[in-house]
Amino acid sequence: MPMAIEYRDNPDLGNEALNALWATAWNTPHPRDFQPILSRNLAHVGAFAGTRLVGFVNVAWDGGIHAFILDTCVDPEFRRRGIASALLERAKTLASERGAEWLHVDFEPHLSGFYRGLGFAPTEAGLIRLHD
Repeated sequence: MPMAIEYRDNPDLGNEALNALWATAWNTPHPRDFQPILSRNLAHVGAFAGTRLVGFVNVAWDGGIHAFILDTCVDPEFRRRGIASALLERAKTLASERGAEWLHVDFEPHLSGFYRGLGFAPTEAGLIRLHD
């Protein structure tokens, strides 16, 4: 039987837990300091299997009515269990409760069905990479 997943709003997350998740979910072995990001966001949600962080979503914002979904990720060992959907549903609720009127998300084309299934409408957007 799969381990129960607990969702926590704005959990106190250290760099160690987030870097461990990033290493498995994004195959990114380069550690980062997440504290500046967490200290400025509108909200974030963590998914936990016991004490282990297995999923995460960040809700950034412009300080006004626009919020932005960033860094949605789930440990590959825990995928296909609805964790990402649950994280995003909670993120939508938190953004609304905290005054956001619009919730934006950028995603790669292969994820369009997933995000449309959660109520996100397609829009035109632009992107430029500033650093390699």
